[in-house]
Amino acid sequence: MNITVNGEKSKIPAGHKLADLIKTQSPSNKRIAVLLNDDLIPSDKQAGHILKQGDRVEILTFAGGG
Repeated sequence: MNITVNGEKSKIPAGHKLADLIKTQSPSNKRIAVLLNDDLIPSDKQAGHILKQGDRVEILTFAGGG
């Protein structure tokens, strides 16, 4: 199945969950925001969301600083 992750084409198996994708893309970063097809997906909804053909996922990392 083909999706786009952070602007790059990616192949994932059918039935892949959003939370599984996040673990592979950002395994140790807890300060992230996830957009799926331009909609913000709250962290409590990510584990149950199954990705579909053509989905667009953006994983945004928060950076601190001054």
